[in-house]
Order: sequence, then C-alpha cells, then structure tokens
Amino acid sequence: MNILLIGSGGREHALAWKMAQSPLVDVVHSAPGNPGMHEIGPCFDVAADDVDGLVKLALQIEPDLIVIGPEAPLALGLSDILRARGFDVFGPSKEAAKLEASKAFSKARMVKYGVPTAAYGEFTQAAPAKAFLNKMKAPYVLKADGLAAGKGVVIAETLAEAEAEIDEMLSGKFGDASATLVIEEFMHGEEASVFVITDGVGAVYLPAAQDHKRVGDGDTGPNTGGMGAYAPAPVVSTEIMARVKREIAEPMLKGMAKDGMPYQGVLYIGVMVTADGPKVVEFNARFGDPECQVLMKGLAGDIVPLILIAATGGLKGSEKDFERLLELESFRPTATVVMASKGYPGSYGKGSVIGGVTAANAIDGVTVFHAGTDVAPDGALVAKGGRVLNVTASGATLREAVDSAYAGVAAIDWPEGFCRRDIGWRALG
Repeated sequence: MNILLIGSGGREHALAWKMAQSPLVDVVHSAPGNPGMHEIGPCFDVAADDVDGLVKLALQIEPDLIVIGPEAPLALGLSDILRARGFDVFGPSKEAAKLEASKAFSKARMVKYGVPTAAYGEFTQAAPAKAFLNKMKAPYVLKADGLAAGKGVVIAETLAEAEAEIDEMLSGKFGDASATLVIEEFMHGEEASVFVITDGVGAVYLPAAQDHKRVGDGDTGPNTGGMGAYAPAPVVSTEIMARVKREIAEPMLKGMAKDGMPYQGVLYIGVMVTADGPKVVEFNARFGDPECQVLMKGLAGDIVPLILIAATGGLKGSEKDFERLLELESFRPTATVVMASKGYPGSYGKGSVIGGVTAANAIDGVTVFHAGTDVAPDGALVAKGGRVLNVTASGATLREAVDSAYAGVAAIDWPEGFCRRDIGWRALG
C-alpha cells in the first residue's frame, strides 16, 4: 500500500512512524510533513488546510489510503471531497467532524443521545452569558465554540474573572472560534482520553491515556495543546472503560448513524472520571496530540489493517480479530514529554538551533517525534513552533518509561526549550 498522511505535527510523525512499520505498507507520503517525517517517506509542500492542493496531490500520487491527522482539514470537509473522488479516507465527514468543530453542536448531540456531560449554556451575547453565571458555582468553564488550536478553554476561578473572559471571548479573543461561547458547569474528577477507532458501526478501543494540558508542573498556568502524556492511565479502570463504551461511545455512534452522519475514523473522548462515573469533557475528531504519540509507541501490533477497515467499512463482528492484530494485551507503558519553545503558549521565538536528537533516539526505548521543527539552509535542525519535540519512551513499567523519556530530554541540546518535569505524576504518586 501507498499511504498519504495529511499533517505536520508530532501526532502525524508518530502515525507515519507506526504505519511505515506495517508489512502492508510500501511508502508513507506526507503533506506537508516535517523533518522527522521526511526521514520516513517523501514530503510534499502542501498545507494541511489547502483542500484544493491536497486533492491535486492525491490525484497525482494515487494513494491506496489517505489518513487525515489534524482537525482543520476535517472541518473543511476534505474527507468528503476525497471520498467523492474515489479515495479511501480515514477521517470523519465534515458533518460528523462538527463534534469537534462546534462545541455547541457536540453538546446538543450529547443531550439528544443521553450521553453524560456537564450542564451548559450557549451564548452569542455578553448579557445573557453573564446572567447564566449566576446560576452556577465557581470555578466557571468557558469554551470557544469553534476550533482554537487546543487553547479555546478557560477555567475562571472567580465571577469577576469569568465576566471579563466573556467580554474578551465574544470580542474576538479566539477570532471567529469564540463568536459563540459555551459555558459549562465545572466537573470535579480526574481527566483521561479514550480513543475509539470506528467505521461508524463497529468499534475498537485503544488503551486510555492522560494528557497534561497546563503549561506548568503540578497542572499550573494556562492551558496548552498538551505538554506530555502517558498510557495506560490507571484512572480508567476496566469498570470505567466498560461504562465509557456503554454510556458514551455506543450511544454516540448509534445516534450519529441514525441521524445520517455516521462517524468514520478515530473518535477522541475526553472523559472526566467523577464520583458519579465518566462524563464527557469534549469530543475530538482525530487522535489527540500528544496522546497519539504514546499510543503509537506503546502498541506492539500493526495498526494499518484497523485504519483501513475503519475507512472502508466491515468492522462490526471482527473487532476481536483487529484487537489481536494490535496486540493490545502487549501494550507497553509509554510516556511522552513535550519540549516547547520558551514563552509558549504565549509569544515565543523561532529559529533556535536544536542538537542532540540523534543521541536521544539512541537511548534504549526512546523515540523523538518532531512537532514544530524545520531545517535551516545550513542543514541545522531548528525550532519553528510552540511545541517542538515529543520525547517518547516505552518501558516495562510507567516509571521506567518516564525515566527513559527524561533521559532523552537530557540528551537534547536546546537552551531555548523547556518542558514539564512531572509527566505521569498522577499515576506515579
């Protein structure tokens, strides 16, 4: 098989790395890719949100399977356009991807299908939004309705802070993404990520992961796109996972199919494990980043057959066969540490030189995935994004995996970078 992978981040590098190991795969093409992905297969300078350019590229290289990594092209309807051209595509339709692209749409689906989630209100004007706050208790959760690169959620500790945030968000803090605002009750518990690979009918569940959203140690500071992750996450016990399947995933998949928008691809379920059981924080229409990195690194088996059948249909009744191909029972504890540019998630510099990636990759169990890198004219690896490297490691235990990942971090020479030092703290105590 020839695969075309859309995207350029750490998630996509991990997917390319994993899919290239499959005996079914000859080559993984990437668009636009990154320096790490270039080492795996050809990269084409076509942006992930350039729908016309991607269609032309697909017609040129005629891949057997197209895998869409990030959310933006899904929200633009790329999967629908490519399917209409006859391609097999892993990624939901534009309508189904609204589970991520619109928080208000997603909440309405959950209410309709009886899926447990936080109470909420939807607003486009400040006055009714502020009036709604009086019905709730602090802290307050405010979400931009649209896509905001993982940064559109604010948790306000006081009423005054929440009211000020309402004014900022509705005035364009996140551009068009916050023209509509969703306000939710704060859910108490521990958060985790569950990933369901589905053709819209059948479903296979990957090990639960846990992201670290806040920029600072001890979950302090502003939200980011994710500063690290690990799997499996012990907070999602066998019992909790069974409830996620029964109370969340199955009603959503059945409801979406019944309403004429069957969900094909990977459904990310952000779960809050509360005293009353699992409740949905959010849905995403793609693999999480950086959770994808730990899943791809920790999986022992071949993920390509599952991705292919999710794209083409026929999974129902064969789930156990694909679980065996994934070798889920042999999943190794895995952790990833995000190395980010100083200043992230605020303003940060670009172009600083990064050394030591080869040395980090040489450490037993360590793989460094590129997230925001570039190659300078002189051939040096440089930073060009906020989240730049994902230093990922597996081990016999989570402690071993975390220690190996930080050994990889220590091998990297990048004074302009930083990372959290407590990845996995909830599981390790």
